[in-house]
Amino acid sequence: MDKNNIGYAVLGLGVGMGHVRGAMDLRGGRLVAVCDLCEDRLAKAVDACKDSKSKDVRTYTNFTKMLNDPDVDVVSIATPSGMHAYHAIMAMNAGKHVLIEKPIDVSVARAEEIVRVWKMMGVKASCVFQCRRWPCITEVKRVLDEGKLGEVFSGLYRINWLRTDEYYAQPIASGEAWRGTWQWDGGGSLMNQGVHTTDLMQWLMGGVESVTSATKIFNHKIETEDFTSSIVRFKSGAIGNLVSTTCNGGKTTTDLQFFGTKGSVCIENTKITSWVVPGEDEAEMIAKYADGGAAVTKDAAAAQGHAFHVQDLIDAIREDRKPYIQPDEALNALKVVLAVYKSAREGREVRIDEIK
Repeated sequence: MDKNNIGYAVLGLGVGMGHVRGAMDLRGGRLVAVCDLCEDRLAKAVDACKDSKSKDVRTYTNFTKMLNDPDVDVVSIATPSGMHAYHAIMAMNAGKHVLIEKPIDVSVARAEEIVRVWKMMGVKASCVFQCRRWPCITEVKRVLDEGKLGEVFSGLYRINWLRTDEYYAQPIASGEAWRGTWQWDGGGSLMNQGVHTTDLMQWLMGGVESVTSATKIFNHKIETEDFTSSIVRFKSGAIGNLVSTTCNGGKTTTDLQFFGTKGSVCIENTKITSWVVPGEDEAEMIAKYADGGAAVTKDAAAAQGHAFHVQDLIDAIREDRKPYIQPDEALNALKVVLAVYKSAREGREVRIDEIK
């Protein structure tokens, strides 16, 4: 492998198109191949690359053949969630580094197998949780780590989204819908959208001890759920609330609020709406992040979601360091989601260490 020209590939061109756009003009690498069963998606990926350094990208409909391409060093796994482990393990066993879309998988056993193979093969592996890179979130992380809010006793996390029936009807190769199914999506609003927030909860406030939850289907013809509500108990002693939905007919937002004995902060999407932090100017912070922080970040990739993770993995390979997020962290987020579902099914508080 030429560490100055690492070959990148993407499997799955639904959400994987974000990985394609992030890999087209890599520093120290290039997009060499894409794989999907749909010829139209392959054509769109090729067209997207035509004016980039990856204009000669090759197309595959067979994943094994793409893995045998000697120019492929890294693979983004962007297939339906219930297929992540199967494809990631195939790639790692072939000696490829991997970037896995969220969630890492929908099964703890399969996710743990990803972790085992990753460690055994000695490859680099990372997972997509780009919300950690929102500039306003890095500010929240700073004040929490510095203890500026005092003892943080509560955190509120709300994912108020809308997903249409057409979104849930998108098929896999067999023609059946995969979103909102237990087998392929692993859940509904919380597994697909809210898993980002379960990752943020633990990154910002520490590990989760238990959840007490309810779920319901309000507005979609799906197997799983389009609404969840949970009381979250953290290992620190803090108590929080986690709510997710994909049937919100109002404003689509992700709202995060943190309350401590010395201050509090509130985030709506990528903007700061309240900043009561000792020694810091609230009006200045709100104005600074009024555009989501684009004006204050010098790292263009940080504001581009998938592009950050793609470039970070390339840099981790070149520099022989850990990627920003590794599979064991992604496994923690999965366990919280599955604990919510178990609690709702059984009507009781569920500890995270029960999830196997």
